[in-house]
Amino acid sequence: MKKLLVMLLALSIVTLIYNESFAEKNTFFDSVKFIQYLDENTALEEVRNGNLDVYYYRISSDRLENLQSREGLQVFDSTGGSYSILVNPAESEKFNPFSNKDIRFALNYLVDRKLIVNELMGGYGAPIISYYSPSDPEYLTIIKQLESFNFKYNPTLAEEIITKVLEEKGAVKIDGKWHIASTPIEITIFIRSDDPVRKSIGEILSVELEKIGFTVKKDFGDLNKAFVVVYGSNPSDLKWSLYTEGWGRSAFVRYDSVGLGQMYSPWFSNMPGFNDPSYWNYKNDKLDSLTQKIYTGDFESAEKRSELIQEAVVEGINESVRVFLASKIDQYVANEKVSGIVNDFGAGVPSRFTPINAKSESDEFVIGVKQIYQGAWNPIMGLTDSYSRHIWGIISDPGTFKHPFTGETIPVRANWKVETAGPNDKLDIPIESRIWSPVLQKWINVKPDSQATSKVTFDFEFSNWHNGQKMDMNDILHSLYFTIEWGTQTDDNDRTFDTEFTPRAAQSIQTIIGVNPIDEDTIEVYVDYWHFDEGEIAEWALLWNSMPWEISVAMEKAVIDGKASFSRSGATSKNVNWLSLIIPNDANTIKNYLQEFKGTDYIPKALKGSYDSKYFQNRYDASIKWIETNNHAVISNGPFYLESYSPESRTITVREFSDDSYPFKIGKWKQFEQAKFPEIKKIDMKSTLQRGAVLKVVVETEDSDEILYFLTNSDGKMISSKTLKLDKNNISIMVPSEITKDLGIGANNIKVFAISNSVLKPDFYESSFIVTEKKEELPTSVARDMDFSENEPDFWFWVIPVGIIIGVIIILKKRHHTKP
Repeated sequence: MKKLLVMLLALSIVTLIYNESFAEKNTFFDSVKFIQYLDENTALEEVRNGNLDVYYYRISSDRLENLQSREGLQVFDSTGGSYSILVNPAESEKFNPFSNKDIRFALNYLVDRKLIVNELMGGYGAPIISYYSPSDPEYLTIIKQLESFNFKYNPTLAEEIITKVLEEKGAVKIDGKWHIASTPIEITIFIRSDDPVRKSIGEILSVELEKIGFTVKKDFGDLNKAFVVVYGSNPSDLKWSLYTEGWGRSAFVRYDSVGLGQMYSPWFSNMPGFNDPSYWNYKNDKLDSLTQKIYTGDFESAEKRSELIQEAVVEGINESVRVFLASKIDQYVANEKVSGIVNDFGAGVPSRFTPINAKSESDEFVIGVKQIYQGAWNPIMGLTDSYSRHIWGIISDPGTFKHPFTGETIPVRANWKVETAGPNDKLDIPIESRIWSPVLQKWINVKPDSQATSKVTFDFEFSNWHNGQKMDMNDILHSLYFTIEWGTQTDDNDRTFDTEFTPRAAQSIQTIIGVNPIDEDTIEVYVDYWHFDEGEIAEWALLWNSMPWEISVAMEKAVIDGKASFSRSGATSKNVNWLSLIIPNDANTIKNYLQEFKGTDYIPKALKGSYDSKYFQNRYDASIKWIETNNHAVISNGPFYLESYSPESRTITVREFSDDSYPFKIGKWKQFEQAKFPEIKKIDMKSTLQRGAVLKVVVETEDSDEILYFLTNSDGKMISSKTLKLDKNNISIMVPSEITKDLGIGANNIKVFAISNSVLKPDFYESSFIVTEKKEELPTSVARDMDFSENEPDFWFWVIPVGIIIGVIIILKKRHHTKP
C-alpha cells in the first residue's frame, strides 16, 4: 500500500575533514533555523552576506544573470514545480460558464504558455499541457498523446468556442459584455499575490477573459486564504471561478502512481468539492477507474500500465478542470561557504537530504523560507504545503524514500525482501496472519487457504522516538489499524471517517490481505499488489508510523469527539480546528487526552493483549512530559527534533537528535551530492530540407545511454519516433525519404532526448527546420555548441536561431505534491 499507513501521507565546494570528534554525531549541524523572508531580494543579500546559508524559494533570474551578481553565491537550478489553473466546474443557481467542458477546454488556447515561460519566468521553465513535463520519467509514455492536442496560443479560436457555447445557452453580448438573463456573466479569479509569476498569470488571464466579454472580479491572497476561499468552500457557491495554482514536489519518482489521481481524479479528494458530502463535487468515473488502477497496480504489464496512463492523461486534458501551464526551473541560492547540498530532481535544493548532509564552518544551518507557517501540522491530512514539508522531512524519517536522481525506491528505516507470484498467480498466507476488522473492532486471523499476490518481509531499523521511548511493533500495527479503521466507512454514522483521508486509504486497504509479525522488528505483509519493479511492491506494502502510537490515539480521540479535524475540508464543514500539533492549543488538547488515558489505564483497542500496564504508562508519561516541556506535540524519529516555533519572530528551530539509538551518522547521504547528467553537447543539422530527402541529424552527447527523437510535421502530427542505443558519444539520426515525404512545406519540428540509465533526467533539444518542394541553397546549419550550465533538476532552456524553439527539461514527481 502506498506507504500504507496513515503516517504514510505524512509524509560541493567547501570540504570538511572528518575526525574523531564527529564520529558519533548524527548531523553536521547542532541546529537548523528556518526564518521567514517574504522578500526574495532581501533574502538574496542575506545569503550573499552569510546571514542565511540558503534560501528555500526561487530567485528571479534577472538578479543572477552575470558573474558579479553571483559573487559570494552558489546558484542551483532546481526542478519539480509547475503552474496550473484550477477551474471551478460546479453547477450552481448562478450561471457558471466553466460548468461547460468546452469552455474549460478553450482556456488551453486562451493562455499563452510561451509568454509565461519566456517573459514571466525569464525562460526558466517549459510550456506544459499535462501534469507531466518533458523530463518526467512518464513523459515519454504520453508524448504522442500530448502532440495530438497541438495547443497553441489562439485567442480567436478560444473566443469562437466560448461564443458558440454561450449563445447556445441563451447568452447575449451587450456593449461588449456577455449577459445571461439580463445579468452580466461574472468570473472571479483567485490570484496568488505572494508569488509574482502567479500574480502576473492571473492578471494576464483576467485581461484575456475581459476581451472576450466576461466581467472579471479579481481576488488576491496567499495559500492560507486559498485554503478557505478555494479549497475550503462549496464550489457551487462560486466564491471562485479560477485559481492560479502552484505545485512543488518532495521527491523524484520513477514510476508515478499518485500524480494523475491527485491532479485529475475526484477520488483523491483534490478536485473541486474535495469529497465533502455537503458540497457539490466534481465527478468523473472514467478518471477514477483509470487512476485507481494505476495507483493500486491493477495492470498485467508495463505496456498495460502505459496504456492506462495515456488514457488518463487524455481524459484529464479533455476535461480541463486543472489546466497545466508551465513547469518551473527555480534558481536557488546558497552561500559559497556551504557544501553538501543535495539538489533532488523532484524536490530540488529544499530536499530532505540538504539540511542533513550540508556542511559549513558554523554549528547552525540557517535557512530562509518564503512562509513559515501555512496549513496545519498533522501527519494524516496536514503537512500539505511545501513550507511545512521542508521542515517535516528532517524531523521525520520515512521507512523508504526515493533516490533523488533515479526515482527508485530505496530503504531508509525498512529493509525488505519481496516474493511475488504476480501478476497472475497467488501465494499462500500462513494461518497465523491477521488483519484488523473494523466491523468486529478487533484483530482477526485470515481465513484458511487465504492467498495474496505478493509477500514483503520488512526488517525495521527502530530507534528512540524524540521523547526517549523506543519505537516498537505496536507503532507499526497501530498505523495499520488506523489506515483500515479510517479507510472503511461501515455506515453513515461511522465517526472514523474523514472526507479527504478515507477515500485515499480505501484504495490501499482493498489490497492488504494480512500481516504476520515475526519478531520485535520483523513483519511479513501480504498484499494483492504487483508491479514489474519489486521496489514498488515494497513501497506499496510498507507499514510505517511517523509518530508514536499514543499521539495517534489522542489525535483520533480529538477528532471523534468533534474538537478538531484531520483535514482542511473536514475542518471547514464541521467548523472546527484543522488539527495542528505545532500549535499550543491543539498540543494541549492532545496532552489532556494523554493524561486521561494515563489516569484510566487506557489501552487502545488495537493494542489490547500486548505488554503490561507499565509499558502504557511510560508511553503516556513521556509524551505528556514532551508537550509540557516543548509546548507542542510534534514527536517523531528523524535526525532533528522540533525545538521551537515562534510566530512573533517568524522562526522555527530544529535541533540535532543526539541519541545513540539513531542509526545514521554524518555522511550517510554523501553520495547524493552530485550526479552525472546526460548532456547534449552539440546538434548538427541543416536548417532546410527538400521534402523527400534524407534528414540527417548528428548528435554529440556525454554520459548518455540512448537517444530518443520525435519528428512532427507542419500540422503538428508526429510522423517518426525512434530510440537509438549509444556505444559512443555521438550518433547520426538518419530519417529516410519514405518518412520525410510526409513532412509539410514550411516549419517542421524535431525533438531529441539524451537518456541515461543511471540518472533519470534526460537532456532535451528541440528545433524547427524548413521543408521546401525543391532544393534551395541556404548556407547556414543549425550546428551549435550549447552551454547547459543553467541546468535545473527538471530541464534546461535554450533558444535555437531557426524557428520558434524552447527546449526544456523537467523532472518532477512526488510522491505527494504540495501547494506552495
